[in-house]
Amino acid sequence: MAKVVVEVHDFETFGEICREAARVGGNVLMACRQSLAVHEKGPNDWVTNADVASQKAIEELILSKVPSHLFVGEETSSALSRLLPASSPTNSAYHWVVDPLDGTVNYIHGLPSYAVSVALLYGTELLVGAVFDPILDELYFASQVEAASLNGKRIIPSDCRESSLALTVFSLPSKIDRKALIIEQVFRLMEHSQSTRRLGSAALNLCYVASGRIDAYFATTLNAWDVAAGALIVRQAGGVIRHPHDQEFSILEPRVLATSTNELWQQLHQLLQVERVDR
Repeated sequence: MAKVVVEVHDFETFGEICREAARVGGNVLMACRQSLAVHEKGPNDWVTNADVASQKAIEELILSKVPSHLFVGEETSSALSRLLPASSPTNSAYHWVVDPLDGTVNYIHGLPSYAVSVALLYGTELLVGAVFDPILDELYFASQVEAASLNGKRIIPSDCRESSLALTVFSLPSKIDRKALIIEQVFRLMEHSQSTRRLGSAALNLCYVASGRIDAYFATTLNAWDVAAGALIVRQAGGVIRHPHDQEFSILEPRVLATSTNELWQQLHQLLQVERVDR
């Protein structure tokens, strides 16, 4: 396969690579469903042959086109420091951040809510991002210079401004104590939302905020590869994504409260301010 020569911030080329990589990974996931092998890499932390094969295919595609770029995938590295700009002038500051299978537990059980997430960063700056749902054949995409889209059509969040009318979604860590702070926070979401869900894929949850399918998403225990693409998609769709403590969103500390509107963000931010839990 011929290598692609790119200039700095060549958004058109980067976008093409990003979308193609996400689809390649999704195709691998679909192909592996009938020959699934599963093992536990940590407590309640599962990996399949599909995760590994998807990441390998994505990495090979990307580095065949932009070999000077760096690659950070869930199945090869957990070091967020690798996302920092390379200090050596001979190294590229471009990092591809990939989750080859976001929603592994859903995938293992045959639940149709999982995706491939691919994003390109320059240092810690999000440039392009794609999230592909292979079950629904839905490709979400955004770049710094392009509005968020679903299968090429522009998407926007809902106009929800009241928590009592909101469909909210949350994520929980794989292991959790019933006295954990997030349990109280989730109860508050349930009490003050129209309805609340836990769907199992952070990348898709962010895309659902961007496209108006849900109104808010809250999570405190994510990794960079879970949210890099989705964060950019929310932002470029016109949604709000910030750290739950009212700080700017940072890929190096990917805790998120993403909402359709600023008014809804402010309401949910206040609801989630829990100092301690007495049980």
